Amino acid sequence: MLNVNNLSVYFGGDSLFESISFRLGKGDRVGLIGKNGAGKSTLLKILAKNQNPTSGNISFDKNCKIGYLSQDFNFEYGRSVIEETYLAFEEILKIENRQKEINKILEKTVDFESAEYKKILLEFTDLNSQYEILGGYNYQSQAEKILLGLGFTSDDLHSLTDTFSGGWRMRIELAKLLLKDNDILLLDEPTNHLDIESIIWLEQFLLKYKGAIILVSHDKMFLDRITNRTIEIVQHRIFDFKKSYSNYMILRKELLQQQKAAQKNQNKQIQQTEKLIEKFRAKASKASMAQSLIKKLNKIERIEIDPEENKNMKFGFNISQQPGKIIFKAQDISKYFGEKKVLSEVNFEIERGEKIAFVGQNGQGKSTLAKIIIGELESEGHLKLGHNVELGYFAQDQSSYLEGNNSVIEEAENTSSPENRTKVRDLLGAFLFSGEDVDKKIHVLSGGERNRLALCKLLLQPFNVLIMDEPTNHLDILSKNILKEALKKFEGTLILVSHDRDFLQGLCEKVIAFKDHKVKPFLGDLNSYLEDQKLSSIKELEKKSKNSNSQNGNETKKSFIEHKKNREVNKKVKKIENQIAQLEKEIKEIDFDLEVDYERTIREPNFFDIYQAKKNKLKDLIDEWEAIQIK
Repeated sequence: MLNVNNLSVYFGGDSLFESISFRLGKGDRVGLIGKNGAGKSTLLKILAKNQNPTSGNISFDKNCKIGYLSQDFNFEYGRSVIEETYLAFEEILKIENRQKEINKILEKTVDFESAEYKKILLEFTDLNSQYEILGGYNYQSQAEKILLGLGFTSDDLHSLTDTFSGGWRMRIELAKLLLKDNDILLLDEPTNHLDIESIIWLEQFLLKYKGAIILVSHDKMFLDRITNRTIEIVQHRIFDFKKSYSNYMILRKELLQQQKAAQKNQNKQIQQTEKLIEKFRAKASKASMAQSLIKKLNKIERIEIDPEENKNMKFGFNISQQPGKIIFKAQDISKYFGEKKVLSEVNFEIERGEKIAFVGQNGQGKSTLAKIIIGELESEGHLKLGHNVELGYFAQDQSSYLEGNNSVIEEAENTSSPENRTKVRDLLGAFLFSGEDVDKKIHVLSGGERNRLALCKLLLQPFNVLIMDEPTNHLDILSKNILKEALKKFEGTLILVSHDRDFLQGLCEKVIAFKDHKVKPFLGDLNSYLEDQKLSSIKELEKKSKNSNSQNGNETKKSFIEHKKNREVNKKVKKIENQIAQLEKEIKEIDFDLEVDYERTIREPNFFDIYQAKKNKLKDLIDEWEAIQIK
């Protein structure tokens, strides 16, 4: 489908990747992985023809269509969700517009025998054939099905895109992409801003997709479910194996061990060679041999290991003091934003030491309830905090609260409690901020670095109850695993709002599901909940999806049928009118003959029978013509 040949990209003299080559075939589902800044998104942009490489080339199969989901997109204001989504069907929409133009022309047509009429009728017939082949009678129902699967409600479909957040707009862009007939899908973090139900739906959709996929994601479970091949960008080159992410990482670990052993042996050889060079340099008789060894040494291709392989976050969460048995008790909690109901008469109780996952579709109140618990939002009802409860809170957009002009160390010190002030540098080091990194201004940090700093700040404050809202945003897979292990060892109470299934599995023992403005504990672990949601989401979508053709499709089809019917009627009317005209002409000629020479005219055989028959036929045709006009 596509071939990548010796592709290289340089920025300001520094290489992102060098001379990488691979082929993508039909059925390949590639997980494109690598640390932040390795060049994953850049490579997708190049494959999508949105950016040129420094050198190398890419060849595509003839007529190969590529769909690209970027993290950056623009919307034109004033369109509804469904209208924006319909833009995926460019060819169908063009045909619809032309059909409307032709219908207006046909309404004004009076000469049904003209060449122009026959020409435009032929065009109309061809357009309708194309329309049917392209799925014109079904495209609206398809669009609706996709949007519902991605978490939109029926009421959302006719709301303006202007009223939705960036995350929801990304879903619209994803819907448009999935509706197009592409041979290759390039997806850059498609699960960002998706809830668990929508991720499950997307998995099912992509598993049925017959084309090729290149997927950038930090969702380990999503990668394992979708991919059958992994390409990792490391040290400006790629590792390419026909294995899913988890299986590849097992192999990658083995390869890394072999690489380290090979590097160790190489370093020994280099050291021995350098010793010989120094030894021979001191002797004039050995000078030529020393030069020969130097040339040999310079030709050695040094084995390099990614320094990040040995660079991991190292930290743990400690509780400030032991709280009482009951941490929270909520009674009849309700929350409205204007007239919009988010939570309704919510009741729950959380005990000390519980690790709980808040799960459910976006917009069901998970983050809202978290903010009510920490006191950021007011609500109806009553929420009681237990004895000695000290709250730690990590917001979904926690990194946005960082002061951009502060340095890393200034931001950390400003947040730290007095007893932790001396630990600031050590803790920053645990979060991979060491040496000159601590003096970097926050506004130059990457998304992953900002999230690490936000986590570091959290540990500099005392707490025994930790509430975290999407803490894995912008974290790579390795960092997420480290965070997960730290939270497992946390002895306090934990509430997690997250759509990351792999992150939640084995971490949270209890699930609280949010649906229809209510909350209820789910009887079973996260695996049981996910399986239940997979089945229920499929059933719900089948229920929501319309079985009938779309309204516009129906109208177009109806218009065509009606016009076809009218065309047949017009033909019949035209035929009758021609017959009437001919009979009237014949009767008029007979009447003229009678006036000129009555005696000679009536001598014709069966004259009066023929004459009367013509008149009777004329009367019948006129009656038939009138009957058609009345209909």
